[in-house]
Amino acid sequence: MARRLVWSPEAVEDIEAIADYISRDSEYYARTVVSRIIVTAESIPENPELGRIVPEIAANDFRERFVHRYRVIYRIGPERILLTAIIHGSRLLESLIDRIEGA
Repeated sequence: MARRLVWSPEAVEDIEAIADYISRDSEYYARTVVSRIIVTAESIPENPELGRIVPEIAANDFRERFVHRYRVIYRIGPERILLTAIIHGSRLLESLIDRIEGA
C-alpha cells in the first residue's frame, strides 16, 4: 500500500515562488515546470526509494528527485511521504537543512 503524500507549507511556498519567478519571462514555461514538479511529486508514493539520498543530509529517509533544474526533496515516513522543499539545483542546501529536517 502506498503512503500518502503530504506537502509541507514551505514546499507549497517554494512551488508558488518558482511559478512566480518563471512566469516573469514565460507563463507557458511556468505552467510546464510546475506541472512536471506536481506530477513527479504525486508519483513519489508509488516508489519512494527511487529518489536518491540527499547527499547533504545523508539519511536514508531523506530523498530527492529532479525536475528540470529543481530538487524535489521529501522525507519517507511509515505512513506518509512529506514533501519538504523544492529548490533550484544551484542553491546551497546547507542554509535550508534545519527547515528540511524540522519538517
